[in-house]
Amino acid sequence: MTAATTLVFVGPTLPAAEVTRLLPASAVLPPIAVGDLLALIRRRGLQRIAIIDGYFERMAAVWHKEILLALERGIAVWGASSMGALRAAELAPFGMIGVGGIYRDFARGTLVADDEVAVAHLPAEYGYRATSDALVNLRDGIARAPMLTASTRSRLVELARARFYRERSWDRLIADAREAGVPAR
Repeated sequence: MTAATTLVFVGPTLPAAEVTRLLPASAVLPPIAVGDLLALIRRRGLQRIAIIDGYFERMAAVWHKEILLALERGIAVWGASSMGALRAAELAPFGMIGVGGIYRDFARGTLVADDEVAVAHLPAEYGYRATSDALVNLRDGIARAPMLTASTRSRLVELARARFYRERSWDRLIADAREAGVPAR
């Protein structure tokens, strides 16, 4: 068996089975953490790395220098959705390739805080299932609700942002909005 030429780091954002279905020749790995790239970039034939999810609280996040070393070695590094989007926005000037709306919002400076993409999740044996909602997802859902006034949207985003990332959810936001007297529209 030959080693995969593409590595994909994923967790709560996208089920590993979906990555395998879309990229059957890739190796699907858990959320990236500090040191992971240093251990893997020595692999012969490695051509691409896609970073979607990464750790940041229980263990240190992937270092920028690790990604830069992979790029220096000619390995294409892509980032999207969560930790990948964040690192891609920071390292695009050095060759990391960002994909998607979250990446674009970080690159433009529309999003600036790391906690925009942070979610609490279960461990690997439970498929990294998210137990909270990312602020970017709450913000997007609020923006797409046509019945809400601009003032109500703004207040809902403030309430969501005020919660610690582990406590962010639609249910919690609705309860907070009711408690704060935010109009239903």
